[in-house]
Amino acid sequence: MREAVLSHKERGVRGLERPLGGLLAEAVLGLLASRAVVPTLDAPVLLVPVPSRPAAVRSRGRDTTAALVRPATDGAQVVLAPLLRLRGGVADQAGLDRSARAANLEGSMHCPARGLARLARRRPQVAGVVVCDDVVTTGATLVEAQRALSAVGLPVLGAAVVAATVRRAPPS
Repeated sequence: MREAVLSHKERGVRGLERPLGGLLAEAVLGLLASRAVVPTLDAPVLLVPVPSRPAAVRSRGRDTTAALVRPATDGAQVVLAPLLRLRGGVADQAGLDRSARAANLEGSMHCPARGLARLARRRPQVAGVVVCDDVVTTGATLVEAQRALSAVGLPVLGAAVVAATVRRAPPS
């Protein structure tokens, strides 16, 4: 799994979008089933990808997380909604421990008013929001995304990811 995610994210292997997106779709469906959420055409579930740093998007030529979410939206009741943006000053998370990741991300995400207004026009009702990411390591990114979405009144149902890292040491 590690090799597949890295190949998609860092080496630009676009052929992995559909299979990895399928794994993300399974995670979304599992979450919705566990929460007994039934999205409809009138009240869909929004899949909100965790935003990548702008420099990473430029260097990769695309937002790799959003690219994984697209295949997971094969159905009108689940909709891609890239609502989150990063504020400046967020460092690359690679190599940071749990507390450093949390400090790095604290207050780093927001939902611009323009995107929220567009969402309100297109989707006046939503069944809820699922935060989507490729890999969960410490959970700091998912917590920050949930904070930003909840701050603007969006009902966050939970998170769905393609893979999780294995904890190497017990939490301190």
